[in-house]
Amino acid sequence: MINNPADNSEIFFDDDGAAGEPILFLHGSALSRSIWRGLGYTKALGGNRRTIRMDLRGHGKSVKSHRAADYTMEKIAGDIHAVLDHLGIAAAHVIGYSFGARSGLQVAMQSPERVLSLTMLGGTFEITDGEIGKLFFPGYLDVLRQGDIEGFVTGQETRGRLDPATRFAFLSNDPLALAAYYEAAETVQNIALNQLAKITVPTLLLIGTRDQPRFEQNKIMARAMPNARMVALAGRTHGSTLYPIEPVVSAIENFWTVPRA
Repeated sequence: MINNPADNSEIFFDDDGAAGEPILFLHGSALSRSIWRGLGYTKALGGNRRTIRMDLRGHGKSVKSHRAADYTMEKIAGDIHAVLDHLGIAAAHVIGYSFGARSGLQVAMQSPERVLSLTMLGGTFEITDGEIGKLFFPGYLDVLRQGDIEGFVTGQETRGRLDPATRFAFLSNDPLALAAYYEAAETVQNIALNQLAKITVPTLLLIGTRDQPRFEQNKIMARAMPNARMVALAGRTHGSTLYPIEPVVSAIENFWTVPRA
């Protein structure tokens, strides 16, 4: 755990300390760093690489502010910089899912020298009005604002069964912190389209064909970003982006080893 010197916020992370190029894993909203180990990504992609997993602010063991103003992308990127600085890592491969993908995109835009490559899983550059409610359920934000994390999980399960690891991760959240995060996500976490063309970091966009509107948004990113490539995950929704892991791991390994044309 470290304190981000910018605002003294506590940020929790794990580092296996291995030799080799570092990978920084960034989880999705309402999840935590544990998802990467639980699904097998750290083992599958670690090998001769160093793996770091952090809890983004508002999640896991990191700071849980109840103020939406504490969840700007600038502050989130600052947390990522603070972890890399603390570990003495000049640059890392960044792999992010959903909220984590959007956070990695912010760092790639703001500080490209810190990102060896960016892999965005179910990510996007913008959150459209009402999109988060469609991913969860109508009224999800009111339920969280009432402090009802059980109601949030139950409401989510009306959309489909949650696997045990995801259900446990959801129940571990502070509902008021999660509400503040989602309020910020709907208002202050987008990137302007004209900024995408300036992001030159090698980027892999992995997106489910049934993950709308993100699938169409990824097509926009693939056209706009000069060093981006898009790989469609057939039949996957936003919630099923990460599992099964084999096609995802294969695409990432191929992206890292096969030179761009």
